[in-house]
Amino acid sequence: MNTAILKPGREKSLQRRHPWIFSGAIKKTTGNPLPGETVAVYGADGRFAAMAAFSPDSQIRLRVWTFTDEAIDGAYFRRRLARAAALRQALNFMESGTACRLVNAESDGLPGLIVDRYDNFLVIQFLAAGVEFFKDIIIRELNELFSAQGIYERSDADVRGKEGLAPRSGLLCGEEPPDYITIREEDRLFLVDVRNGHKTGFYMDQRENRQLLTQFVRGASVLNCFCYTGGFGIAAMRGGAASLVNVDSSGPALALAKRNAILNSLSEQSIEHLEADVFKLLRSFRDSGRSFDCIILDPPKFAESRQQIERSARGYKDINLLAFKLLKPGGRLFTFSCSGLIEAPLFQKIVADAALDAGCEARIIRRLEQAADHPTALSFPEGSYLKGLLCLA
Repeated sequence: MNTAILKPGREKSLQRRHPWIFSGAIKKTTGNPLPGETVAVYGADGRFAAMAAFSPDSQIRLRVWTFTDEAIDGAYFRRRLARAAALRQALNFMESGTACRLVNAESDGLPGLIVDRYDNFLVIQFLAAGVEFFKDIIIRELNELFSAQGIYERSDADVRGKEGLAPRSGLLCGEEPPDYITIREEDRLFLVDVRNGHKTGFYMDQRENRQLLTQFVRGASVLNCFCYTGGFGIAAMRGGAASLVNVDSSGPALALAKRNAILNSLSEQSIEHLEADVFKLLRSFRDSGRSFDCIILDPPKFAESRQQIERSARGYKDINLLAFKLLKPGGRLFTFSCSGLIEAPLFQKIVADAALDAGCEARIIRRLEQAADHPTALSFPEGSYLKGLLCLA
């Protein structure tokens, strides 16, 4: 059996059930494990601590499967996948729409595994060496559990490089998905491009925040920044907004946003789609005196590493400062960060500093986070990557 012996005192995080063991915590390994192979982890005192996946190329050298000595095999993955599915069933995600996250990596006890459901298709990301090693078993168990029409892989995220894994995408089993899969979210319809879209094709983590938006936009002029395929924009118009401006730098994303507006029978006369750099466009709106009742800021991840936190903070402050300047008195700002390294207290400070510099006495109405089908294990705070604020100007 492959083993890893920890340095003295480095088992404390495992006692708190945190699933990551960094390279600097390991005294030695035995058995020459292959990337992704299972390793039994022991503390410096010789006591068993966990079963984990070995990743020699990553700073996160071991990702914990279990804190018991159970075998990591097909039965293990069947139990974990069934438990994840049961949680979504209990939360009624199978009834309130045709898309949801079925497996959320570490927080579902399956480090590095993302499984998203789009209608009758599953889209998977294998983002760590351990799940890559067990890929065939995981695919088999998923297929037996869900009887999917097709299972498609989107393991093309940059994080795979840190695990020594090459990007991969393509059909794993079953039928090829269509060019666009139609999904339903509450009373909203969306076309999803699972082959070329960002992540697995759609931002399902904003589902509950989109629904919340519908309560605050009746009769409002809405500016939807970094709109991607128009998720917040569709919600705004369904909530009775008077007008909408969708902004994104991606032409293909905007084209799909237009198609989604048509799919939902929205008035084209009430919607503008602008392909532009959001930072530059907000400045031009400020200079021209344009203003809005509601602004949504849902930018991509700004901070990929700790070295980028300071620069990212400046970027977040810049767009929030401009947004506060563009809000009408009493206007609403929905502002988000999906950068896991930007923690919630820091994000609030950034937004507060932006409001101060804009001369706006804003108040927080709601604190926002990822949807319930993206749960966070209590022992894994890193899983709470999405944070947001609903501010009243």
